[in-house]
Amino acid sequence: MSPRIVRFSERPDLAASLSQADLDSVWPEMMRHDPTANLYFEPARMARFLDFAFLAYDDSRPGVMMARGYSVPFCLGPQFDRPALPDDGWDRAIMWADEDAFSGRKPNAITALEITLHPTVAGTGFSSRMIAAMRENAARFGFTSLYAPVRPNRKHLEPQRAMADYAYATREDGLPVDPWLRVHARAGARIVKIAPTSMTVPGTLAEWRRWTGLPFDRDGELVVPGALNPVHVSLAQDYAVYVEPNVWMEHPIGRPDS
Repeated sequence: MSPRIVRFSERPDLAASLSQADLDSVWPEMMRHDPTANLYFEPARMARFLDFAFLAYDDSRPGVMMARGYSVPFCLGPQFDRPALPDDGWDRAIMWADEDAFSGRKPNAITALEITLHPTVAGTGFSSRMIAAMRENAARFGFTSLYAPVRPNRKHLEPQRAMADYAYATREDGLPVDPWLRVHARAGARIVKIAPTSMTVPGTLAEWRRWTGLPFDRDGELVVPGALNPVHVSLAQDYAVYVEPNVWMEHPIGRPDS
């Protein structure tokens, strides 16, 4: 039986009870230490966005979350002094959403934040179903596009390559070379722009050693497994900083009555 997708708000019992350990293990440890993340994932804050968060479950795998997807609404446009999608994509979208929710502004845009699959459904095409669920939900709430600061899933194999060069590389059929960008493109999305500073993860050298198991014993750029760009290291200042680029994509979804 294929996993079923529901919003967190529809099944809070499942959202609270299903284990996400296998999903967390998919991401490099460093990705869990973006200081902006708690503006969304801290439980009291995330409670505001449960209509835009998704989980997939399979009755044959009790207690296990088979996939999750997060999205968040925010305000976009010159009237909000936000004329375009931000260069600091993932981080800034969360900051805007948090600010808008706190201020009581009605959002007019929505972005995906994450889609993560259990290893047993990875590579089966289930990610397309998760994107479709987000698109349908966005349309249900009256949004006409679903944005996404997409993290290309093969870019980590070419950490020295500029994201602009990587993201726009296509196959003979015109689709992106990167598989995850290609999934979005097949779903109807187009690349809008690069978000060169989409996520910033700072830490002491001790923290980075703990997160990666690497010595962090020299200055300069260090290639870290799973990172899309090299990590910048300063021994004298006892810190390292990872700045991750993403790719802003837009899924036009039409008006709810179209």
